Amino acid sequence: MTVITFKEFQKMDLRIGKVLTAEKVPNTKKLIKMNVDIGQGETRQIIAGMAEHLKPENLIGKSVVVLVNLEPKEFMGLQSRGMILAADLNGRPILITPEEETPPGTKIR
Repeated sequence: MTVITFKEFQKMDLRIGKVLTAEKVPNTKKLIKMNVDIGQGETRQIIAGMAEHLKPENLIGKSVVVLVNLEPKEFMGLQSRGMILAADLNGRPILITPEEETPPGTKIR
């Protein structure tokens, strides 16, 4: 385990996002392409390796935790501009979601 300082933690921009669209990336087993509302009128395309365990149609409308200021990364020619956080339960992703209705863009601290 790597220990980080509180100052390093404060650099992470964690927000509530709402999945607007989700579809499996063609010719892949794991990838799902999502458009996620991260608040302040901004939508991000995020690629996640969850398709073996989660159906894209079940993600639409879900509120999720998004790491917004992660450097962009390309998967199968698609740019991902963030990361959806999930717990790892024996290799299966468990989405981290707010307990009650929370608007997109709400900061997590």
